[in-house]
Amino acid sequence: MPTMRGGDYERVDGRRSAEWLDRRDLDGFLHRSWLKATGVGDDTFRGRPLIGICNSWSELVNCNVHLRGLAEAVKRGVLQAGGFPREFPVMSLGESLMKPTTMLYRNLMAMDVEESIRSYPLDGVILLTGCDKTNPASILGACSADIPTIVVTGGPMLNGHWRGKELGSCSDCWHYHEELRGGRISEREFTEIENSMSRSNGHCMTMGTASTMACVTEALGLTLPGAAAIPAVDSRRAHVAEAAGRQIVELAERRLRPSEILTREAFENAIRTLHAISGSTNAIIHLIAYAGRLGLELPLSLFDELCATTPWLVNLKPAGDHLMEDFYYAGGLPAVLEQIRDLLHLDALTVTGRSLGENLQSVPTEIIDEDVIRPRARPLDAGGSLVVLRGNLCPDGAVMKVSAADPRLLAHEGRAVVFEDIHDLAARVDDPDLEVDADCVMVLRNAGPVGAPGMPEWGHLPIPAKLLRAGVTDLLRISDARMSGTSYGAVVLHVAPESAIGGPLALVQTGDRIRLDVAARSLDMLVDEAELSRRRAAWTPPARKDERGYRRLYEDHVLQANEGCDLDFLRGRSAVVSDAVTYL
Repeated sequence: MPTMRGGDYERVDGRRSAEWLDRRDLDGFLHRSWLKATGVGDDTFRGRPLIGICNSWSELVNCNVHLRGLAEAVKRGVLQAGGFPREFPVMSLGESLMKPTTMLYRNLMAMDVEESIRSYPLDGVILLTGCDKTNPASILGACSADIPTIVVTGGPMLNGHWRGKELGSCSDCWHYHEELRGGRISEREFTEIENSMSRSNGHCMTMGTASTMACVTEALGLTLPGAAAIPAVDSRRAHVAEAAGRQIVELAERRLRPSEILTREAFENAIRTLHAISGSTNAIIHLIAYAGRLGLELPLSLFDELCATTPWLVNLKPAGDHLMEDFYYAGGLPAVLEQIRDLLHLDALTVTGRSLGENLQSVPTEIIDEDVIRPRARPLDAGGSLVVLRGNLCPDGAVMKVSAADPRLLAHEGRAVVFEDIHDLAARVDDPDLEVDADCVMVLRNAGPVGAPGMPEWGHLPIPAKLLRAGVTDLLRISDARMSGTSYGAVVLHVAPESAIGGPLALVQTGDRIRLDVAARSLDMLVDEAELSRRRAAWTPPARKDERGYRRLYEDHVLQANEGCDLDFLRGRSAVVSDAVTYL
């Protein structure tokens, strides 16, 4: 690579960090002097690509609490390859403790990541992610900053065990809570389950959103092949982090950016993977948001189109029987991709500098356990697991994970039981006088991006206790909320437009008939247009929840679910800073 002399410093032409560190003026003096104050000398950073390690570590986030160790592994790799690593913190999002939802703060974390990358002299960046929204938030920021990037995910926790049963967070949280509410287990047993479920750090070990996004990230080509499913506490997770540290130096020298990797073909590979693994519905929102940052169109219809021809192959909770640890031992994502290779764009470029097809030739792709990963000839279903619905209740779309639903409810008509918001639901769902039966359709509104705000994981409405005691195990439920990727049931989500901005969900009344027909991809309320017009004229929007700060900004600018729930002004890319002038 051409170099330019500057006093005692050799400047690598075109390298961002050179604009800060190789200049022979007062700015360069200050940049080097303050860097040396951290304990590094000239030989540590001179002439080397500066690699940022963007760390979402936090003691408040169990999924990410081990990322400091992975950062050390990344540093080793960067140094081995001749780079100069610098770790920096960004906002961390933990779904279990953060209220009302990490989705409210995904875009704020993305802004933190983007601005940190843009404003520091980084030639490349490693994103350390874990809990489900830290992954898409980091990638969104990197898409907009658009410098060479590799993602290192934190990995799933170990399988839970209780009385001879394997437990998966949080699919078994919902299951055993329903067992408790139905009177089939005791409080003591429920506490035993609490103490048996989460045995290590790492993200949820079901095919929830964190596991889904780790797999989708690998399919997109943003992480090293075979990395998605390695358990968090497995030493091979650190091996991958070290290898990523070496690889990011090569990527920085080649200046291979996310915008060159995240093409339409890469997104189609990710969508195929999402269907094959029976992944979380949340991935749809995140992928659409990525595309928006890159100026690509990724319509909801594409998810449905690719669903029909993509087999469902992975037998994991909440739609199946096994957990991520089993998935890794069974062959992991490479084994899945090998089974659907004829459906993939194998020439799609990845962070290895090679194509997806070449990556599959470099790692084992054999299925070790066919009960966990089905061969193509024996799928769990010939079509994928996520469908997109349209109708007068969701003119801009809604989504449903059909693989996790009772099949009898996939063509269903029933009487609506409407809850105005999450508080109304909590107050009435277990009321013995609630007029509800197994054929009813539970409807929750004011749970979307604006209405909640933040579109929390409220869509997995609890089945009323009296129905649980009667043996009901599933019920059709509809909302403008999301649900955890670990949840299950006949649940229609992401209804758009949402009720808080006047979407049709705002007009449903208890007693209305609602019809779902998954085969026809339709969802309608059976109310004539004259009555709907009358209700629409009488409707008034609910008061906004917040008057200041980020939440006010979010409510004023958030897009709807079918557009990725990004902030409208964040779509597109921002040029990174290349001229490091200090104004004194």
